[in-house]
Amino acid sequence: MENKLQINVRSFSYKKGIPADTSGNGGGYVFDCRGILNPGRIQEYKTKTGRDQEVKAYLESETKIQEFLNAAFAMVDISIQDYLDRGFSNLDINFGCTGGQHRSVYSADAMAQHIAEKFPAAKVEVQHVEQEAKNWINEVY
Repeated sequence: MENKLQINVRSFSYKKGIPADTSGNGGGYVFDCRGILNPGRIQEYKTKTGRDQEVKAYLESETKIQEFLNAAFAMVDISIQDYLDRGFSNLDINFGCTGGQHRSVYSADAMAQHIAEKFPAAKVEVQHVEQEAKNWINEVY
């Protein structure tokens, strides 16, 4: 029986550190979303996340998030195809931003969707480290 490539896609807060690779392989990708305009600086988005429609619309219309993600997709696609061809078992892909709430959440969800559509032979799991730790309850800061 052939093992599926397990791809772990995570969002995280740089304030809490880059998530550890639990596969024991070390490595993977870490993308820094802090170069994208931060919706968290806008009062009406402070308690929302990258899954809320208003935040998504802001990221898609007011930032270069799609350019950023297209570049990430291009790099990751090369590795995924190679890992599938060579029978590798794990790949970690992490997206970090200041609070792990807006840009990284949006990016991790977009990457997971991209992978699921393009590489059905891979198994994709998404973890939103900061949001899950807070039970998705965000306070105004």
